[in-house]
Amino acid sequence: MYTTVNEDGIINNYASEPKMYYAEYPAIWEQRKYVLQALFATLIVTTIVLVGFTVS
Repeated sequence: MYTTVNEDGIINNYASEPKMYYAEYPAIWEQRKYVLQALFATLIVTTIVLVGFTVS
């Protein structure tokens, strides 16, 4: 941890910065998985909205 002291004697602690890395583009099987997750989430939200309209 990096620590400094100013002229008034106040200590400032700085967190260490994590090593940066670039994200990799998802593979084709990961992209398909994301599409399936989106379809499933859309189905759930649509069902909840329709049930809400039906009940009210």
